[in-house]
Amino acid sequence: MKINRESIHFPSANLLVWYDQEKRDLPWRKTSDPYRIWISEIILQQTRVDQGLPYYHRFLSKFKTVFDLAKATEDEVLKTWEGLGYYSRARNLHFTAKYVVSELNGLFPRDYEGLLALKGVGPYTAAAIGSIAYGLPTAVVDGNVYRVLARFFGIQTSIDETPTQKQIAGLAQEILDKGRPADFNQAVMELGATICTPTGPNCGNCPLRGGCVAVQTNNQACLPIRSKKIKVRTRYFYYLVLFYKGETQVRRRPAGDIWQGLYEFPLIESDASLSDEEILIACNLNSDDVVKSVSDEYVHILSHQRIIARFILVERKKLKNSNYITSAVNKLSSFAFPRLINRYLEKQNFVID
Repeated sequence: MKINRESIHFPSANLLVWYDQEKRDLPWRKTSDPYRIWISEIILQQTRVDQGLPYYHRFLSKFKTVFDLAKATEDEVLKTWEGLGYYSRARNLHFTAKYVVSELNGLFPRDYEGLLALKGVGPYTAAAIGSIAYGLPTAVVDGNVYRVLARFFGIQTSIDETPTQKQIAGLAQEILDKGRPADFNQAVMELGATICTPTGPNCGNCPLRGGCVAVQTNNQACLPIRSKKIKVRTRYFYYLVLFYKGETQVRRRPAGDIWQGLYEFPLIESDASLSDEEILIACNLNSDDVVKSVSDEYVHILSHQRIIARFILVERKKLKNSNYITSAVNKLSSFAFPRLINRYLEKQNFVID
């Protein structure tokens, strides 16, 4: 549907009044420090606020300034991030912190283009940091904004398609309150997160309801339109948890796959589910190895992958594989593991702090 922009008035004043009265009390809304805003925006890229909030406090407690983050080791950064997922965000944070310190004297760029050039910072994050830290009049466009504007303007084309994304980005910039860009950007996102939700939107309390095309046509459930379906790949992981005299072995996961830089036990991956007998054959155990247990399945869902894992606990006479790190079992908590592995460890008699 072609939008007649002149016929649809976006009630910016209503939105800002609502935001002033209803906004959630969040720590990153009480600062203009670009470092703290950057940390919050990276954490919240693919994470709900209630999940990300404790990580925000944890990260800033550990790395109070960009200089602290820059001088940290990758293991320290990943351990602090552990459990939050999408670990490339943590690696990009670490890389960018080192760049800002070494190349920019610890000062974040004050313009949109400079922010956009930072690793891990896309158009949305650059606009968010720029508007909140520096008052730059650049509109943010994320999933919440797509949903709010697609419904308000009654956009009938898929938000998965580039032309629609450009159209919504243009609308967002057009309606941006240039006098209060930080508050306006946060208000649209807040509305999408708390009122104009994907399902069951609370239209009765929405400050935009008077002019919203979706409300007028009772079309909220159909908008925004999406045309792409995510293809989910299923992978089967079989972990060998080898131990001897209070020690076990782990390795760092290599680049080019999920959980890069995190640690894991020796892994056998299969294209299909294996029976207990097939698992033991695949493990190629030594004759004097003693299998203590084979766990039930642990399922871990990622955006494009479904991991089904089982853990084979094996007592071995000697730990000698030089490709792995030998660690005391009660020191495993010092390693950053994927949440999937920590779920298993938490059920064992291992010390996990």
